[in-house]
Amino acid sequence: MWNERFATEDYVFGTAPSQFLVRQAHHLTPGARALAIADGEGRNSVFLAQAGLEVTAMEAAPNAVAKARKLAAERGARVDFRTADIFDWDWEAERFDVVVGVFFQFMGADGRAQVFDGMKRATVPGGIVMIHGYTPKQLEYGTGGPKVLENLYTEADLSDAFAGWDILRLEAYEDDLDEGAGHAGRSALIDLIARKPH
Repeated sequence: MWNERFATEDYVFGTAPSQFLVRQAHHLTPGARALAIADGEGRNSVFLAQAGLEVTAMEAAPNAVAKARKLAAERGARVDFRTADIFDWDWEAERFDVVVGVFFQFMGADGRAQVFDGMKRATVPGGIVMIHGYTPKQLEYGTGGPKVLENLYTEADLSDAFAGWDILRLEAYEDDLDEGAGHAGRSALIDLIARKPH
């Protein structure tokens, strides 16, 4: 489904980075090793690379990865793009200072728990996980994201998932998005930034 969705010249979610990453860029340290999960067409991994991070990007859809490579080349950004399914990713293989997940809400509670666990394992002690997504109220707006309630995040979901971590930011809020045709208009959003204990 996703590979089909990305089979267009247009960038479905635009080429500008997530406004979440732009606003929270003070958490990003040049030289840090970053993993961007379910990276899509590269807008976020390219932004991370341009901010001076050493970036690995994982995405399952070959059509999206091809567009991401093109975007990186156009912007002179170096990203290690990997075509891989999120459920087959070896979270133990490499450790990262920053693990970023933006709008990867294509899974239910069991899949989400598996991915969150992987993200935590892939983060070095003292490193951070950054997650941006939609809350259940997004179903009322219909301006992007899943149409399935269980795929959406609440503050309690994220707080429970990262219990024992230092929560630097956890906020549900509403804002207007202009991130390609895929994320456009008034939206019910949620951010989590959590630091792994030493």
